[in-house]
Amino acid sequence: MNDPWAAAERGAGPLERVEALRRAHEAFTAGGRAREPVRAGVRAVVAESWKRSARARVSPDGAACVEMDGDDLSAYRDGHPLAAVMPVIRELMGAYATDGEHLVAVCDAHGRLLWVEGHPGTLRRADRMNFVAGARWAESAAGTNAPGTAIAVDRPVQVFATEHYRRPVQAWTCAAAPVHDPRTGRLLGAVDITGGDGLAHPHSLAFVQAVARAAESQLALLSPAPPAGDGMRLSALGRDEAVLVAGGRRTRLSRRHSEILVLLAARPQGMGGEELLAALYEDESVTPVTLRAELSRLRAVLPPGTLRSRPYRTAVPLDADFAAVGRKVASGAVAAALAGYAGPLLPGSCAPAVTRLRRRLAGELRAALIARGDPALLADWAHSPWGEDDLEVWRALAAAVPRGRLAPVRARVQALDAELGGGATPLQRPRP
Repeated sequence: MNDPWAAAERGAGPLERVEALRRAHEAFTAGGRAREPVRAGVRAVVAESWKRSARARVSPDGAACVEMDGDDLSAYRDGHPLAAVMPVIRELMGAYATDGEHLVAVCDAHGRLLWVEGHPGTLRRADRMNFVAGARWAESAAGTNAPGTAIAVDRPVQVFATEHYRRPVQAWTCAAAPVHDPRTGRLLGAVDITGGDGLAHPHSLAFVQAVARAAESQLALLSPAPPAGDGMRLSALGRDEAVLVAGGRRTRLSRRHSEILVLLAARPQGMGGEELLAALYEDESVTPVTLRAELSRLRAVLPPGTLRSRPYRTAVPLDADFAAVGRKVASGAVAAALAGYAGPLLPGSCAPAVTRLRRRLAGELRAALIARGDPALLADWAHSPWGEDDLEVWRALAAAVPRGRLAPVRARVQALDAELGGGATPLQRPRP
């Protein structure tokens, strides 16, 4: 199984992998300066997470902070949407965790652990590093870890041993998958399994992803339709300056304001100041003062009281065209997703988090189109401005079109193959 999000064995034995990763981690954190870990054999998903952890100033030797306990924790998690699906999660994972001496953890969208259950001895060991209910394990607070990183990238991820950013956590391996509100697509939290090296297998990631999907299916059965109400609509596909419709008014946003609202639309539960700063700026020297000034200017553009802080979020629902496309892809409505895809998300943006969202959405839609193999849908992508050089899609189109229409498609494949040097796709080649 070849899944870049899974910490599968790749040639070297576990001890050799751990030692190689430890050396890469020490080199990365030495002197507090970020190095390029991918060159040292670190998986790209982990390398990017290390960089975000460093930018958030996470200490490699620190411990997670317990933010909530006692009655406050009980009241909070009793009212959380994921409380309704805990019976399903326990049924699917409880025996597996206990028999394997693992832990099952469920966190909210802020990375705060709400439930940590499993083998008693493993629970005692986890307690020593504050892997307990009420502790905050968001990536921006606790560094690279499966539940926190799954929340940060909004997809299933596995973290093996010394891939963890914090040294006290490097004896553990974990896999986590995000859970979304099935009606709105809003991120609710993540389900995680944590234990020893035995979890370092792609099957562990597939298992926890299946549990997350089962939880979402149960939520769909239990949740009533959300009440109708006023909201905002953001159009950011295929344009560098997004258009916002709010309060009956249509506003063309600046590039920076477009990026901010795209990120808040992708994270409706909110983003902390340091997290938003790291998501927006490649330059680590940019200060929080600069971000606060941009947010102040954005408040003047939005309807009064719309932008809230601590964390930064919108006071009313913010629906976005890219989020709608993502939901359609996830549900298998490929034709509808393509119809709503007006182009890459803020194509001129270099904001790190926007770049990740743009690549992920395009990659998921492309993969769905190729898997579907519908010649009409493939042709729509291939003849678009963003797909005209997409060799992989053109090859899929050549395999799907009737023989009578094959000649021009094959000619285009041959031209692209020669031009691109044997198969690089637009997602693999750098864009200006």
